[in-house]
Amino acid sequence: MNQGGLRILKNQTKQSKKGNPLLSIITVVYNSEHLLEKTILSVKAQTYNNIEYIIIDGNSFDNTLEIIKKHSSFIDFWMSEPDNGLYDAMNKGITKANGDYLWFLNSGDLIFSNDTVENIFLNYNNAEIYYGETMMIDSSENNIGMRRLKTPENLNWKSLKKGMVICHQAIIVKLTIASFYDLKYKYSSDFDWVIKVLKESDRVINTKQIVAKYLQEGLSRKNIKNSLKERFKIMVKNYGLLSTLFNHIIISIKFFYFLLRNRRF
Repeated sequence: MNQGGLRILKNQTKQSKKGNPLLSIITVVYNSEHLLEKTILSVKAQTYNNIEYIIIDGNSFDNTLEIIKKHSSFIDFWMSEPDNGLYDAMNKGITKANGDYLWFLNSGDLIFSNDTVENIFLNYNNAEIYYGETMMIDSSENNIGMRRLKTPENLNWKSLKKGMVICHQAIIVKLTIASFYDLKYKYSSDFDWVIKVLKESDRVINTKQIVAKYLQEGLSRKNIKNSLKERFKIMVKNYGLLSTLFNHIIISIKFFYFLLRNRRF
């Protein structure tokens, strides 16, 4: 097993083509031997032909690295070394990306269908952000249902006053506006990051399609209390205390209604 350090399996620099932007898909993984291959195969099956695939591993000690090596001919870059958590690993992915756009698809998450990326860029119009809906799945890929919060028809940074209305795995961001994740947030830096990139965006396009299948076992789900505390602080920072308190009343009412109706959150 790798004891840390950088490993490059394929040092091929891809480039964007006219009307065919390069998409860097980044998968962050740690000890995920039962889930990673599904994600790799989901990316590999895409009909879109200009994808750069990057895997950032946190020095796994199970069979994760063996799975990565198995698919080394498809993976453009991977590294395995200790990190300071999920968002530190995601920052590493950003530094290694050559694409026009970034898409984070973590281990266990899947692209919705084989032609999803092709459909997104079919009528390419140089937006800063593309986004869509998300289907929730369990570790056996069983469909749990759509996310509790429906994606807004017109997404902007103020939309997140109402909570995480866009799944992190359902937003594709232009590299030029992609800042690093703030490591002071351990569980909800993705929420902070989405607000920041939306603030930098002049052109945000709703793809009007389901773009990702999200594994409902992520870091924020496992640490829901701490995650919500961080989200509250992030909302206060961006929207003010009174606005955040008011919107939390609405968020809470909608949450409990959904919980009673669907028996899940």
